[in-house]
Amino acid sequence: MLMVGRYHMHFLEEGKWSDCMNEVGENNDCLFCKIVEKKIPADIVYESEDIIAFKDIEPKAPIHCLIIPKKHISTINDIDGSNSNIIGLMYEAAAQLARIFNVDKDGYRVVMNCNSNGGQTVYHIHLHFLAGRQLSWPPG
Repeated sequence: MLMVGRYHMHFLEEGKWSDCMNEVGENNDCLFCKIVEKKIPADIVYESEDIIAFKDIEPKAPIHCLIIPKKHISTINDIDGSNSNIIGLMYEAAAQLARIFNVDKDGYRVVMNCNSNGGQTVYHIHLHFLAGRQLSWPPG
C-alpha cells in the first residue's frame, strides 16, 4: 500500500520511509527536483538562478517556506568544496524572504535538518524559513 504524504511516500508494508534517492544515489523521483522543474505545482515566493523558495504545505508557523537549491544535494553530509557556495546563496534567499514578508526587523528562524534523527524527510537539502510569531527554544 502506498500513501502519498507531505512530500514523501510511506511504504507501509516495508515500514520505512522512501525519500527522493534510490539505493544507487539517483534522484529521479525527488519531489523537490520536480518542483524545480515545474513538474509539481508549488506556491513559489522567491526564485533566482540557483535557488527556489516556496510555501510549506504543512506550515509550522504563520510564515513557513522551504528554500532549496535547484541543484540536487541530498543531505548536509554531501556538501563539500564543489558545492558549498550554495549554502551562502540559500541564506541570501532567507534574507530576501525576510524583507519580502516584512519580518527582517521582528526576526525569523532558518533550520536545516539532516537525516532521519535530525528530522529530514525529503532528501534534497532545504532550509525551513519560519516567521510570523514568537518561536520557542529549544525547537524540540
